[in-house]
Amino acid sequence: MPISLHHLRTGWAVCQDGSWAELDHTLADLLAMPVGRARVVVEAAAGNASGDLRFRGIRPPVDQQEIWAAGVTYRRSRDGRREESGHGALYDHVYTGDRPEIFFKSSPWRVVGDQDTVGIRADSGWDVPEAEIGLVLNAGGELFGYTLGNDMSSRSIEGENPLYLPQAKIYDRACAIGPAIVPSWAAGPGPFEIGLRVLRDGGEAYAATTSTSAMARSFQDLAGWLFRALSFPSGVVLLTGTGMVPDADFTVRPGDTIEIWCPELGILTNRVVAVGRDLIGVDDG
Repeated sequence: MPISLHHLRTGWAVCQDGSWAELDHTLADLLAMPVGRARVVVEAAAGNASGDLRFRGIRPPVDQQEIWAAGVTYRRSRDGRREESGHGALYDHVYTGDRPEIFFKSSPWRVVGDQDTVGIRADSGWDVPEAEIGLVLNAGGELFGYTLGNDMSSRSIEGENPLYLPQAKIYDRACAIGPAIVPSWAAGPGPFEIGLRVLRDGGEAYAATTSTSAMARSFQDLAGWLFRALSFPSGVVLLTGTGMVPDADFTVRPGDTIEIWCPELGILTNRVVAVGRDLIGVDDG
């Protein structure tokens, strides 16, 4: 990554070619500006990069930004939704329709970062990571940068009933972002290769790669729909969907390690833990 933005415990910093510099602005500040002005700020800081700030602690690369997500943007995602539910036509309509599926994923304070733990629900028996490119959009809907995202998902809950989507997608430790933000002018327009690995007991339990060239929708189209009737004064992160869905006989387990990578954006690594309680069979009386 030639230039990237990192969220440290002491604030925001820019890294360029291994040298670091503190930023005098938060991400919310930068995303309130037009991209051209924000670029001037970031590049001015990068021009002064010299120190090594990595050991001040890395946080998820968001501050005031909500995380939203798009679904069924790849054919493999559509097929996976059809496999897990009895509502295949519903997902066919989303895949081919004019309006995309866009849903709320996480408040910023619930997001976890690189090297932190992600969760699977204790009341779900079939769970997968969803490796995605995240668009970091400013208040005007312009593309400021990219990051990697993991949209953890309960296939058993969503497959039981599509109306259970919020419970399948929104829970503690269900969203990982990181390791950094790469500005759009540094990353280029894509397409981007993206890969996923699940490591278990010293081996590789699952691995796949795809490219954003396989998406049925463009980044610009998805961003345009998100901003149609919503405002984001401090910017927003939009996850753009996954093209890697394991077969029905695979589920992640506590203790697994998930790696999501993209040559332009780095590697996002998280260990899996169980969150919540399995209340099935519990007598509330």
